[in-house]
Amino acid sequence: MLINRRELLRTTALGTTSLAFTPSFQSAAADQVAQEGLPHRFIFVRKSNGNLTKQFGLPSFSSSELKKHEEKEPFEVDLAKHELPDWLKGLDEHKDQMTILHGISMSVSGGGHYSYSGCMGAYKAGRDILNNIKWATVDFELARLFPSPFGHVEMSLAVPHGREHRTGIVSGYSAPAAKQRNYCYADPMTAYRELFKSVTNVDEADSENALLDYLHEQESRRLAGLDGDERLKISDQVQSLQSIRDRNQKVASLGDLIKRHLPIIDPIHEDGGQDATLPQKQAAFTDVIIGALASGLTNVVTYTIDDLGTDITSLPENRTKTSIHQIGHGGQIADAEKMRDAIKKHHMQQIKTLVTKLKSIPEGDGTIFDRTTIIYMPETGAGHHSPDTEAPMVIFSGRHTRLDIAGRYIRLPFHGTEGHKTLSNWYTTLLNAYGNPIEHYGDLDLTMQRNRLDQTGAIDQFLS
Repeated sequence: MLINRRELLRTTALGTTSLAFTPSFQSAAADQVAQEGLPHRFIFVRKSNGNLTKQFGLPSFSSSELKKHEEKEPFEVDLAKHELPDWLKGLDEHKDQMTILHGISMSVSGGGHYSYSGCMGAYKAGRDILNNIKWATVDFELARLFPSPFGHVEMSLAVPHGREHRTGIVSGYSAPAAKQRNYCYADPMTAYRELFKSVTNVDEADSENALLDYLHEQESRRLAGLDGDERLKISDQVQSLQSIRDRNQKVASLGDLIKRHLPIIDPIHEDGGQDATLPQKQAAFTDVIIGALASGLTNVVTYTIDDLGTDITSLPENRTKTSIHQIGHGGQIADAEKMRDAIKKHHMQQIKTLVTKLKSIPEGDGTIFDRTTIIYMPETGAGHHSPDTEAPMVIFSGRHTRLDIAGRYIRLPFHGTEGHKTLSNWYTTLLNAYGNPIEHYGDLDLTMQRNRLDQTGAIDQFLS
């Protein structure tokens, strides 16, 4: 669903669409941010087609370590003493901040082709996305712990079936609350113009503020003489308008900082960037993410770097011009695993840019990266049609992380066994570490329940 910018503004403000801006609230972590002035930042990078577990092993494993890896037994090794897989070697200099995490299952959100909102909310969403959203996704919960003018920002290179290209502002997969879908930016130029327009298009920003002022005045007048449900409805609309006005005022106050970190977007991305290659689109989104984080517009970004419909024919390694979907089926094409690695290499080039550039931007007693966590995760588990019993991830954590995981290859107990940890446990850990004391976030795993195994709460060994 393509959403016109002004229509998005009107309908969101007036509460007539399920797409929603992030509400903000105070918490212990938010109070700490206000005191220190230094928030923690999160970047979730979602990828399609699963992550084959064998491609996440280390080529320098000893025979005993390789046996444990292949038999899915829990163990840890120091990455500094090991060689990385070829597709990860570009990030060798950042191994101290890297974690290769095995053993987290995604059965709570399900495998198959897509998880929709499920992989960010730890529940099964299915195709009826809106009605199946059970609660706010974890990225929105983290954004509330570290408030910013835009709250949570979602970007996506996903292309739903039956479409060749998406541009503009479209419905996303993250969610601010039950049965509420987020919006997202489907091309880099739209993201650039919307996020940075307070300094790149002052006239449009002023016009939008004037529209907001007008709508706020009109709706406020409608409150007079109303009572009951109608008054409550209009009151909510007025509050929504006011929240957007407040956001724009906060953005305006960041003017100098935004100018300092304003990304440069190649003109090839004009008109939706239909002539841009996939690597060019990925690189442009990366630059927008860095600019948005560094300028304080947001502290949490969720980025769908591809899905099964994303066109990969522009990748130089893709000589047969195959698709992500065909690669997932493996046997349909030659060198499917090599193409999987090639896709991940391109992803890692963007991760490397994120890490390197964030490390170059001073903040506090160090750099912005010191208070950043990047999570590179599969949408559906360990393969094209799952299995969702494990979902290898790569995580990068700055030195002020509140998780004790950096610099290690970690394999947790396998699904359905004592000590196993689900996606729900992983998200509970993130929330607990950064200020939300929730007892358990996400659904429970049916296999763990049938086996009468404890599965609630955070992963204690990760909490520093």
